[in-house]
Amino acid sequence: MAGSLAGDGAAVAERRRGGPLIVTEDVELLDDLLRLCAAAGAEPEVHHGPPGRRGGWERAPMVLVGDDAAARCRGAGRRKGVMLVGRGQDDPEVWRRAVEIGAEYVLRLPDSEGWLVDQIANAAEGAEKPALTVGVMGGRGGAGASTLACALAVSAARSGRRAMLIDADPLGGGIDVLLGGERVEGMRWPDFAQSKGRLGGGALEDSLPALHGLRVLSWGRDDEVAIPPQAMRAVLAAARRLGGAVVVDLPRRVDEGVAEALAQIDLGLLVVPGELRAVAAAKRVAATTRMVLDDLRVVPRGPYAAGLDGQWVAQAIGLPLVGELPREPGLLASQDDGTPPGGSGRGPLARFCSAFWTQAEAAVNTGSLAGPPGGATA
Repeated sequence: MAGSLAGDGAAVAERRRGGPLIVTEDVELLDDLLRLCAAAGAEPEVHHGPPGRRGGWERAPMVLVGDDAAARCRGAGRRKGVMLVGRGQDDPEVWRRAVEIGAEYVLRLPDSEGWLVDQIANAAEGAEKPALTVGVMGGRGGAGASTLACALAVSAARSGRRAMLIDADPLGGGIDVLLGGERVEGMRWPDFAQSKGRLGGGALEDSLPALHGLRVLSWGRDDEVAIPPQAMRAVLAAARRLGGAVVVDLPRRVDEGVAEALAQIDLGLLVVPGELRAVAAAKRVAATTRMVLDDLRVVPRGPYAAGLDGQWVAQAIGLPLVGELPREPGLLASQDDGTPPGGSGRGPLARFCSAFWTQAEAAVNTGSLAGPPGGATA
């Protein structure tokens, strides 16, 4: 089993926090809130007033205060994530009580149940901002997209980011093979084929094989299983809520399931070998993909045919250039020895991936992801 890299613990260091703090003596309201917490996969702490122990009010990921308990919470310290929850619809005094306890939201059940379940789940999982999600696809077969997807995910994990690699190509042979983890226990796509609605991010993470400091969702060794669009939507949404980095290895065709994946991707990378036939094929792939994904960029790969270079390839396809995928001698031999693509932390491929993540995340933080996070060359 892989997983000896230094990033192993750091990649999953930010674990799920406890459930919300519920403050109420209203039995019917408490029953409703406990039911919603169960639906969100969270275990709440229940009190009749602010907790007596030091820090109990402040440290809870969120606080749900019942209408009946608002007066008892007036002296509690001001903090984010306080919600005043009730069942009555026509109480004009509710806004005054909300101001007195510093509530950010006033919720009425059952109208707000769906929204509240999402907020409880996000708080319990510690979600702050969605993962930077990158999709990788080949301009033609054998372009090296799966190799780059693996290397990006391994690089993200090694740097301490929470990382997940999702194989969205049922005909690719299983990306866990590239990581040397085809025999590692954990759930695969067939186990999620019937998923719909909300899937817990923490439950997804805990169920997947852990390889080289990241979690991997790949395919089984049995017959191909078609993944319905709703299952792809649920899995990708759960993965993104965990934060960090999500890398999706994509097929070249766009069916309903792949379209759902593309809809949740922040940035797409199209790997294109430096030859005319590959460029012609990549243009067709790009045209189909951009019907769903706006931000698609080119990663050319040498060696190049006479008269071609990376800039020419990007211009011919009509997409921004991220950087040229470097050649790495001995890559296949390293994989035979159990080292995944980019796994050594050294070499051109690892440097490419490290530069990519640094510049892509800087672009996200400054709100300038619309421009290339480019120059991520070795």
